[in-house]
Amino acid sequence: MATKRDYYEILGVSKSASDGEIATAYRRIAIKHHPDRTGDDPEAIEIFKEASEAYEVLRDGDKRARYDQFGHAGVGAGGPQFQNVDDIFEAFGDMFGGGGGIFGDLFGASRRGRSNKGASLRVETSLTLEEAAAGVEKELRFRRNEACDTCHGSGAKPGTQPRICPRCQGRGAVVQQAGILRVETACPQCRGERYVVDDPCPECKGRRVKSEEVRLTVAIPPGIDDGMQVRLAGEGEPSLAGGPRGDCLVAVHVRPHKMFQRDGRHLVLQMPISYTQAALGATIEAPTLNGPATLKIPPGTPAVEVFRIPGRGMPDPHGGPPGDLAVRTYVEVPKKVSGRQEEILRELAEVEAKNVSPHRKSFLDNLKELFTGAADDAE
Repeated sequence: MATKRDYYEILGVSKSASDGEIATAYRRIAIKHHPDRTGDDPEAIEIFKEASEAYEVLRDGDKRARYDQFGHAGVGAGGPQFQNVDDIFEAFGDMFGGGGGIFGDLFGASRRGRSNKGASLRVETSLTLEEAAAGVEKELRFRRNEACDTCHGSGAKPGTQPRICPRCQGRGAVVQQAGILRVETACPQCRGERYVVDDPCPECKGRRVKSEEVRLTVAIPPGIDDGMQVRLAGEGEPSLAGGPRGDCLVAVHVRPHKMFQRDGRHLVLQMPISYTQAALGATIEAPTLNGPATLKIPPGTPAVEVFRIPGRGMPDPHGGPPGDLAVRTYVEVPKKVSGRQEEILRELAEVEAKNVSPHRKSFLDNLKELFTGAADDAE
């Protein structure tokens, strides 16, 4: 397996680079190696994909922090895996065409000319940590455009037909040239739709579509993390140019848990133990997402210690081994004690005062010398 290159090296920026510097570096590489400029050159496409993977991670504050700490393992199986350039356009939404993206209209029209696929939709769903660990099916309710029933998606009043745009001759794009720079942009008359409507449909007002509520069920895979997306292919907006529907991108939010904190595939549990358990040792049950697990506390455990229970963390959504549960124990001091407990603790204090350990005796000796020296100096 080939070694993944460092994302900062790919974009040619330092690890302290700002978000703006990262976006600028990616824009420079993407413009140079964009498929609309290089055609089907496989080397350029690989560079374009590699830079897009790097940008997808480094533009996200949480992903960037995990990458800085753990490298490629911190963002899951080496980060995003774009299979082709269409995956990149779907992941970055409007970035490559119009909508104020970092590329403006530089590639928007030519991209639309190459693909008649409808726009993607983005919806959100919220999960508990238990649902994220086990995997779950969620019903989604959202609005999307459907072809108008009255004009059957033509945008024209029944009995009339749209006509080919006279400005672009049905191409949906026009070419603007200034010196050696040749840029293809969306046709201003038909807005890239290739046809114009003289007598609009009274139902959709010439829009060709109308908004409707839909319900879909999405299968969330086990181990999904907060901020990840699930793609429902062909469940996005219809294409006004006769192409396939876009996709529905389901953004997943995992709600915080009362007991467990998540660190990638691993879970962290803060668990109090008593002074006697830490001093004498104990066998206790630690809660996990799928039932209790036995945890042995050895005698003489420090006030704060971390124990790992292998395989009791989160599943790996990329198919790797599950994570661990890190149990962070700490000695809990009770705010109130019973009379008998106080009696025992006072007896223990007396024993400790009579049988001072070498470490503690050294500290007391040093303390005595400190005050003795201060008194001598004063004289």
